Amino acid sequence: MTSPKDQYSADSIQVLKGLEAVRKRPAMYIGSSGARGLHHLVNEVVDNSVDEALAGFATRIDVTIHKDNSVTVVDNGRGIPVDIHKTEKMPGLEVAMTILHAGGKFDKNTYKVSGGLHGVGVSVVNALSERLDVVVWRDGKEHHMAFEQGKTVQNLEVTGKAKQTGTKVTFKPDPKIFSELRFDYSILATRVRELAYLNKGLTLTLSDERDKPKNETFMYKNGLAQFVEYLRGSRKALHPKPIAFEASKDDTEIDVAIQYDEGYAENTFSFVNNINTHEGGSHLTGFKSALTRIINEIAKEKGLLKKEDFTLGGEDVREGLTAVIHVKLREPQFEGQTKTKLGNSEVEGIVKTIVYEQLGNFLRENPGVARNVIEKAASAARAREAARKARDLVRKKSALEGGVLPGKLADCSLSDPAMCELYLVEGDSAGGSAKQGRDRQFQAILPLRGKILNVQRARIDKILSNEEIRCMITAIGTGVGSDEEHFKLDEARYHKIIIMTDADVDGAHIRTLLLTFFYNQMKPLIEAGYVYIAQPPLYRVAKGKEEFYAYDAAERDEYVKRVSNGTKAAVNIQRYKGLGEMNPDQLWKTTMDPSTRTILKVELEDAVEAARIFETLMGDEVEPRKVFIEQNAKYVRNLDV
Repeated sequence: MTSPKDQYSADSIQVLKGLEAVRKRPAMYIGSSGARGLHHLVNEVVDNSVDEALAGFATRIDVTIHKDNSVTVVDNGRGIPVDIHKTEKMPGLEVAMTILHAGGKFDKNTYKVSGGLHGVGVSVVNALSERLDVVVWRDGKEHHMAFEQGKTVQNLEVTGKAKQTGTKVTFKPDPKIFSELRFDYSILATRVRELAYLNKGLTLTLSDERDKPKNETFMYKNGLAQFVEYLRGSRKALHPKPIAFEASKDDTEIDVAIQYDEGYAENTFSFVNNINTHEGGSHLTGFKSALTRIINEIAKEKGLLKKEDFTLGGEDVREGLTAVIHVKLREPQFEGQTKTKLGNSEVEGIVKTIVYEQLGNFLRENPGVARNVIEKAASAARAREAARKARDLVRKKSALEGGVLPGKLADCSLSDPAMCELYLVEGDSAGGSAKQGRDRQFQAILPLRGKILNVQRARIDKILSNEEIRCMITAIGTGVGSDEEHFKLDEARYHKIIIMTDADVDGAHIRTLLLTFFYNQMKPLIEAGYVYIAQPPLYRVAKGKEEFYAYDAAERDEYVKRVSNGTKAAVNIQRYKGLGEMNPDQLWKTTMDPSTRTILKVELEDAVEAARIFETLMGDEVEPRKVFIEQNAKYVRNLDV
């Protein structure tokens, strides 16, 4: 006889109707129920308004964060339709707000191009909101409708007359869904600014009515050219103005802006219908191919490489390049709802043709710019050749084919990368404690001596001459670089790389240098979620056999009260200035034991902003760093207070 647990029939299959599925599994639709998902709600509503701008109807979008942490998005587009839907027998507005996969994005006549192709955006926002109100100005009338947790609570009604057209959506996230309810102004400002750059002439405003009211307006007449200048920041330009051009072919619009600087890092960003395709795709492949081909062709035409015995590679022609490619097409094919990689194969050829022609025309008409760009690329090629032997030495295969891993690496015994962790530890003293305290089966330790090279200011040949960096590359096993020839993620020897530094200024600097290295030379490790930051405690509070570890002063004081009954006399409080002050058992218990430790995963949520911050903090120019410190000094707190 079977028990109820063993019975599996049609009745066991749960049917989630309407928007119930969204509330049941919000992460499937917005990524998470934390801060990232919270801000994604605003993006979904704003993207709908931007689609109206792409269609040629909206010229202004206003975003407001209210005191109660609700958000309003207003546009002057056509207004969401309010007439009765033929098959659903309800107003178009209600269809859009309450039914998944319903929207004008599926109708080719409504939106020529659009980011929201799946029709789930605004209905998902509705499902995850405590309350959502919509006002539509259309056909000379003002219409209003209200929802709570995705369900209609106020039917569509006409509330007045209207001279304008457009839509106003006000929503308040549901506290039953979200663990974080406070919107971060800077996160929203980054996205709003980005949209303004991508849609030249479109005015977007962002207002915050909370503690310290603020308001910003974003509008850029020159679009991507200004975006590139913003991204380049303080780096000295190789030519005075960005090279920018627009063209269209076969219903595909291409907008490109590029500028070279005297630095060594490449910052190339690609977008499709306003969506940041941070994993690239066919449009980015076409751009890179055309760039390499046309620069080599012009170098040959002008005889600029006569003395060289090499052609310029992709990495060479992209050194010091800041570029933005924005493609608008009718039916983009993305890889999944996350929309991070474009799959339309035909777009590669279109982009390749347009970039080859447009950039070729510009460089031939501006020989001085062409010469500067080609000379820089040739210099990069010579440095690449000088680095080739060093690169070969640090490839993983050298370790697997009879070579030797770094002598100071204490490797683990397991060989499955998914089970293995590599701790990058500041200093020999802490490294020694970590080696003694670790679990040798799956935890490897690599002590690092001093501060590694700041790779933001160095070419690959200089980077690979740094001993500590070579040791890391050899231990990790993937190689380094921005292309699949030099970097192979599937050869990573560890799927957790944990940065463990002291809780002082030097430790913070070393951590930043390491993150700069990973971002510039091993970015796929971050994108794959392999890079972490250890969180060692700052204090040990002990009395007799009782001991507690605290991560800030407030937690320390709580433990002091707990063990002393309000008296400090008999309590031993130890402040850890460095990891080396902990014995192996303490380091294991607090920082390395998977069952008790806290580690932070390094995530790349906004590649555009990340690139700008790394250049501000680690670049050659001092002034932007000084401004950053002045603006953020007020947020610094003393952990010992």
